[in-house]
Amino acid sequence: MIRFLEPWWLLAIVPVLVIAGAYVWRQLHKRQYAMKFTNVDLLRHLVPRGLGAKRHFAAGAFLASLAVLAMGMARPSVDTKEPLERATVMLAIDVSLSMQAADVAPTRIDAAKQAAKDFVRQLPEGYNLGLVTFAKAANVKVSPMKDRAPVLAEIDALQLAEATATGEAVYACLDAIRGVPTDGANELPPARIVLLSDGYRTYGRSIEEAAASASAANIPVSTIAFGTDEGVVRINNQTQRVPVDRQSLQRLAESTKGLFYEAATAEELKQVYKDMGSSIGYRTKPREVTQWYVGAALLFALAAAGLSLLWTSRLP
Repeated sequence: MIRFLEPWWLLAIVPVLVIAGAYVWRQLHKRQYAMKFTNVDLLRHLVPRGLGAKRHFAAGAFLASLAVLAMGMARPSVDTKEPLERATVMLAIDVSLSMQAADVAPTRIDAAKQAAKDFVRQLPEGYNLGLVTFAKAANVKVSPMKDRAPVLAEIDALQLAEATATGEAVYACLDAIRGVPTDGANELPPARIVLLSDGYRTYGRSIEEAAASASAANIPVSTIAFGTDEGVVRINNQTQRVPVDRQSLQRLAESTKGLFYEAATAEELKQVYKDMGSSIGYRTKPREVTQWYVGAALLFALAAAGLSLLWTSRLP
């Protein structure tokens, strides 16, 4: 989409419109001159055949070149995505016992592992990537680094445990991000937390406290509510329902300016990660395309000159 960095310069089109209006008025009010000439055959040879509508083509191309040049003065631009330097992504995966539910084939945890590995592989190599797992406690399994092999290995080795400390997972990610080398910068690297969970927080600091800390650090937390409300697990020989806490995860994402997703199948989870991978670590930056407009104006001007020379043997 084209937008203009200095839109007030679009006022330069006004004089072009005035000239165009004057041209149209002149054509509509052109005086007809009568001339007495007795030798009609000689007159037919002296006066060239009329150009008809073609006589307006050169003028139209000339006015178009002026209009495009006027728009070029407003510095037209298009939005482009460019990778953020020092971008850091922290992946936080829920490893509570509810993740053994089989409502997502083959199980929630197995589907989450495969989708997470696909996500890791598609992230640009220049990004720092870290991994946090959380159940009753949150643990930084891999500190942010550019090497993907340790993250992939830890995802394969995930082990389930009791409880769900969602808030602690956010705090652990924030601590890991603060540990990224500054490389001479005076602020934290551009970062995002991607948190996958399937259940309600049962341990540790609240999600609201974690959201406030992430917001203060200006680090969005994008959340994925994974699983269905029909999920069940057997714990201590008892069958327990393990529905998904969508509301808390959505509030966490919205309050930190992150994104909220729901995934009820392995394929949906893969698509969520794919969508995230196309946006994480990028910023939208306007790229000026004034040269496009100058080039178009030049083409119109050349067309006007060529048509004028062809049909009238003079420049417009």
